[in-house]
Amino acid sequence: MSRTVEQAIAPRALQQRDVLAWYLGLAAAAGAISLALASPRFAASMGVGALLQLTNFRALWSSCERILLVGGPGAGLAVATFTVRFGLLGVVVALALWAGIDAAGLLVGLSLIIPAAVVAAWQARPPVLANVPALADDDPTWDLWNPWLAHERDAEDEEEDAMSIFHPVDSTDAVSILDGEDEETQA
Repeated sequence: MSRTVEQAIAPRALQQRDVLAWYLGLAAAAGAISLALASPRFAASMGVGALLQLTNFRALWSSCERILLVGGPGAGLAVATFTVRFGLLGVVVALALWAGIDAAGLLVGLSLIIPAAVVAAWQARPPVLANVPALADDDPTWDLWNPWLAHERDAEDEEEDAMSIFHPVDSTDAVSILDGEDEETQA
């Protein structure tokens, strides 16, 4: 395989800084637009939501790294801190709403992380390579791969797949189900 192909298919990782850069850009643009088109209360509420989500996202990212990369006893502590942090975020949002913050602005500020994460993940996707050899569509080796479990099929997988399609109790039930009849119409 040539060096350029190897470099092109090398995995690119989604980085926290990429998501945060998109998030801050979206939050700044949305804040400027909302300040120009909506009320200052809405813009301030959106800013509060953006700050809450910024701190939540950074903590969530570090918790996920501890859970997925470290494992072991550190993962249990990360799950516990996630629960506490999520509860604390709910309390802060409730207090902000009780204080009279604009709920729609808060929601927009909290939600801007979603498009930022989608765009950053889209940019980190593997490249589409047109000249890479691939199997033909009718190649029988496609049947050896289980897309639901992301590994090659075993003999047990094939047996379970065949049985999971239909489990008739007896032949009359199977015929009635296939004909669209239920038990009441048979009696």
